[in-house]
Amino acid sequence: MEGQLVLMRYREVEVKGILNAVRGEDEWFGLRYNLNLYRGCEHQCIYCDTRSRCYQIENFNEEVLIKTNALALLEDALPRKRKLGMIGFGSMNDPYTFAENHYHLTRQALAVVAKYRFPVHIITKSDLVVKDLDVLQEINKVKARVSFTVTTMDDVLAKKLEPGAPPPTRRVGAMRELASHGIETGVVMMPVLPFIEDSPENITSIVRAAVEHGADYIIPSFGMTMREGQREHYYMKLDEHFPGLRERYETTFGDTYQCPARDRDELAALFFRLCKESGLKTSVRAYPPKEPHKQLSLF
Repeated sequence: MEGQLVLMRYREVEVKGILNAVRGEDEWFGLRYNLNLYRGCEHQCIYCDTRSRCYQIENFNEEVLIKTNALALLEDALPRKRKLGMIGFGSMNDPYTFAENHYHLTRQALAVVAKYRFPVHIITKSDLVVKDLDVLQEINKVKARVSFTVTTMDDVLAKKLEPGAPPPTRRVGAMRELASHGIETGVVMMPVLPFIEDSPENITSIVRAAVEHGADYIIPSFGMTMREGQREHYYMKLDEHFPGLRERYETTFGDTYQCPARDRDELAALFFRLCKESGLKTSVRAYPPKEPHKQLSLF
């Protein structure tokens, strides 16, 4: 069920905490908490923001850290959480890379979440999530949501951009399987890489695939971000796979953080029109939903 194997070493570590509160309102994914059971990712997407120097992850291209005490920490933390809220799996690394086949931390953590009846939102590029359908169905007695990151439906292009991840055709196949068992599922369409994926044809193909495979929603972002550390690696990979494109990036974006897609407004208008016609939502809500504020009566 995996993609192309990217050889990396595993190093077992112990950490002080595992369940983190999300600051402020998470308008993207509706999360109150997030956790990362691994540090590092074998999918090795060429655009990955986690490679940025600000995160201080050493040897990102060479090793995955395995948080061996994560389950004990989670078992301790969840009963003490007074506020029910969506727990996010996959904010800094994919919870279903090759390490999961050996350590099964994601599956075991989901079982702990199910025990304490918390909702989850998994974000992944892997069809490996289907192996945990039974646990997700148990969690779904409260709320389970699974989002598949899809930035192109072209498997050949995806192999250049996301060399260790299963191809997008397998991801949407897994999405259909989850949807058929009542799991809310959809697409995270980000990033949309400038000059590579920002065409009407690419956006249209993603929307159509989502509809055909049972998606409830697509969460979009039209462009990408780049920071120190991430930018250098991305440009190196552009030189390898898309000769000459690096110079176009440098001329267009310089050292800016926000790198919008070409004709972003027109691309977004197309996307929202297609989603409206197809009945796809373009955002997700927090769980449990917030109660609307009520006007207090003066009498």
